[in-house]
Amino acid sequence: MIFGRSERGKPPVEPVTLKILVAGGFGVGKTTLVGAVSEIRPLRTEELLTEAGRPVDDLSGVEAKHTTTVAMDFGRITLREDLVLYLFGTPGQERFWFMWDELSEGALGAVVLADTRRLQDCFAAVDYFERRAIPFLVGVNRFDGAPRYPVEDVRQALDLDDHVPLLLCDARDRESVKEVLIGVVEHAMRQGAQRREAVTT
Repeated sequence: MIFGRSERGKPPVEPVTLKILVAGGFGVGKTTLVGAVSEIRPLRTEELLTEAGRPVDDLSGVEAKHTTTVAMDFGRITLREDLVLYLFGTPGQERFWFMWDELSEGALGAVVLADTRRLQDCFAAVDYFERRAIPFLVGVNRFDGAPRYPVEDVRQALDLDDHVPLLLCDARDRESVKEVLIGVVEHAMRQGAQRREAVTT
């Protein structure tokens, strides 16, 4: 396990900072997830949904949503004194996807949030990270009243490779989100080690 406490009496070390993306469809809980764990006041770029956006914004299943992220969310969490994660939440609507390339620059890995009521909305994010070989984990956000399915059924529906972790989570709950973030860091480190081993053999 990489997340231990440092030994007492040792001088403080310069923390390693890692960039993690939080992606997924419109209204899946990305802004909520970043806000749930950020130790700083999250930077949000939310705007009110307008009548002009109705023809392009599919609100099915998220009818109560009144705002949308137009650029990014940003937060920070210290997992241990020498390991800090910078979290960048991507915009979910297709017309803002041009931001993804900028946000993904230098990312260690990504969390793709999924909603079982609108599972198809995360296909684009899964495809994006697969094509760019960015390690990612799928977190199924357990909304109140949303259908519950076995993890393997969700994996099959998303056509995920066996090595891609899939976790159930609650984007409102700090401890649940921390488990997801630890999972994506560990997954990305495993992927990196396997790539280095493949190069040297």
